[in-house]
Amino acid sequence: MARGLAEGMAARGRRVTVVTNRFDSSLPRREEINGVRVLRAPVIARLGRGVISPQFVRLARATIARAKVGALQLPMLEAGAIAAGMRTPIVSTYHCDVTLPPGLVNAAQRVVVDASNRYAMHNSAIVAVTSEDYARNSRMWSAIEPGMAIVAPPCPPPPPGLPSYRETDGLHVGFLGRIVREKGLEYLVRGFRALPDPDARLLIGGDFTHVAGGSVVQQVRAAIGDDPRVRLMGFVPEERIGDFYASLDVFTLPSVNAFEAFGIVQAVAMLAGVPVLSSDIPGVRQPVAQTGFGTVVPPADPAAITRALRGLHADPPDREAGRKAAHQAFSVSSVLDAYEVLLDKAAHQRKARR
Repeated sequence: MARGLAEGMAARGRRVTVVTNRFDSSLPRREEINGVRVLRAPVIARLGRGVISPQFVRLARATIARAKVGALQLPMLEAGAIAAGMRTPIVSTYHCDVTLPPGLVNAAQRVVVDASNRYAMHNSAIVAVTSEDYARNSRMWSAIEPGMAIVAPPCPPPPPGLPSYRETDGLHVGFLGRIVREKGLEYLVRGFRALPDPDARLLIGGDFTHVAGGSVVQQVRAAIGDDPRVRLMGFVPEERIGDFYASLDVFTLPSVNAFEAFGIVQAVAMLAGVPVLSSDIPGVRQPVAQTGFGTVVPPADPAAITRALRGLHADPPDREAGRKAAHQAFSVSSVLDAYEVLLDKAAHQRKARR
C-alpha cells in the first residue's frame, strides 16, 4: 500500500520522499524509483521481524521537517519518536495490530510498539485505516477513532495472462501470499482435500524460504500428505502473476489472524475476475462484503471451506460484474483521489491533533 501511494502521488506531480531502512546491504543509500526519492538508513542488527537502525528516526524527522505533510506507515516501533514535537502535520496510516507469538519478551515488545503507535496517532492530524470494520476491532481503536478516515489500499489489476498453470477442467483453487501461520493454509488444504473430484487442483503460491518470522511450510506439507492434486509452487514471479490468476476458478484467503486488516491480494484477484473465498474476520471480510464477489467462511473451519468451494463451483458468481464492482471500490485512481484529499487537508493544519 505504501509503495502504491508513493508512486501514485509522484505520478500525479507530487514530490515524494520515502525514508526506510537499508534492510538489504546491496541497496544504495539513496536512489529514485518511479519518481519517488528513496532514502535508506543503515542497519546495524536484526531483531525478530524488524531491524535496528539508530539513524532512522533522525533521518525521518529531518525529512518530514522539510515537507508540507508527513505520512507514517504504522505499526512501527519508531513512530512515536518520529512524530514527537513535529510541526509538520502528519497523516498516519494504521495498517494492522502487531501480533507476535506468546512469551514475555514478545508481550513486552507488543506493549512498547503499541505505546509508540498510540502516541504517533495522537500527534497526527488524520489517522487513515483501510476499513472501519477492522479499526473498531483493533486494540488501538481509542487512538484511531478521533482522527479516523477510511481509505482502501490502491489495488492495481494484474496484467492479462494465459491459464498456463491450469492442468485439467476440474475446479482450480488458488492462494498467493506468505506461507505463514496466520494465513490458515493448513485449514485450506484440509478443506480442499475433502473434495472428491480427482481433477480438482489447489495451487499454493508464495515464498517459504525467506519469510520474516519463519514459514510454516512443514505443517502445510504435512496437511497435504499424499494428495497429488495440491501444488506447493513457491515464489510466483511478477511476470507470471497474470497467468496465475487466469488459471483459477476461485481465489482463497483463509486467514486465521483476527488482526489482518484487509488482504490486498484478494482485491487483486477480484480485479482479475476471480471470485474470492475469505475468512469472516474484521477487515478481511470487507472486499467480499463491498463487492458481493465471493463468500466468507468462519476462520479455521475446513468443513466450511469445503462447502463454500462446492457452492462457488456449482453456482459461480458473474465474473464481469464482480470485476466491475472491484474496480469501483479498489482501483488505483479512486484510492489516490481519496488519499490526496487527506494529504491536502492535513497540509493545511499547522497543529497536530491532541
